[in-house]
Amino acid sequence: MTDLFTFQNFGNLAMLIFLQAVLGFDNLLYISIESKRAPKEAQPKVRRLGILIAIALRIVLLFVMIKLLGSLTSPWFHLDFKGVIEGDFTFSVLVFLFGGAFIMYTAVKEISHMLAVRDLEGEVGEGKSKSAASVIAMIVFMNLIFSFDSILSAIAITEVFPVLAIAIIASGLAMLLLADDVAVFLERNRMYEVLGLFVLLIVGVVLLGEGGHKAHLHLFGYPVHAMSKTTFYFSIVVLFIVEMVQSKYQKKLMTKKEIS
Repeated sequence: MTDLFTFQNFGNLAMLIFLQAVLGFDNLLYISIESKRAPKEAQPKVRRLGILIAIALRIVLLFVMIKLLGSLTSPWFHLDFKGVIEGDFTFSVLVFLFGGAFIMYTAVKEISHMLAVRDLEGEVGEGKSKSAASVIAMIVFMNLIFSFDSILSAIAITEVFPVLAIAIIASGLAMLLLADDVAVFLERNRMYEVLGLFVLLIVGVVLLGEGGHKAHLHLFGYPVHAMSKTTFYFSIVVLFIVEMVQSKYQKKLMTKKEIS
């Protein structure tokens, strides 16, 4: 027990909490957007239950991954079609590829739905008519997809289970505190919801690239490279800056038009 309270473990814990906070942004964004599919009166409860269940399952997933780390890194199957597709597919690769494809599908579907006239008129669209239970299940499922990358990164820092579990619980509590505020902000500022969906689209591309890189995937003779985290966050910052500048410019044009 005394081995747990060491300077190294405290340092690793601080680094892991920071890592979970950074990597958890896209997860929080997804939760806020997905919860809007539930009935309006149940949305806060959906977010809370989804996050709480996901925290418990992430700790279970963490424990399982520590125990089965060897089998997770061993290839499940290999594709070797020269000049077309080549790669080794592990469990983690399949999670990244499936998660990335699903997130991109969800983002594109929601963007197309938001462009529908009925959405602009304030009606509930077909994509939002879901029960609270089904939305909670989707939030929990996608939370595990999002957390897979952060858990793998966390295990690379330390394999001390209590330290990893505390970091996961801390990030989960932070999501609980922020989820409602993010959802309210997106509700009041619909243009940022569109921006959030494009962020999720980029997240899907990042996960696909990460999966392809881990699989040493070659498509038509070209290797698939992972997008660096620096590039990813730079892209997100640029998107937000463009949105803020454009919003201010539009307000300026409207003010000028009203004056004239």
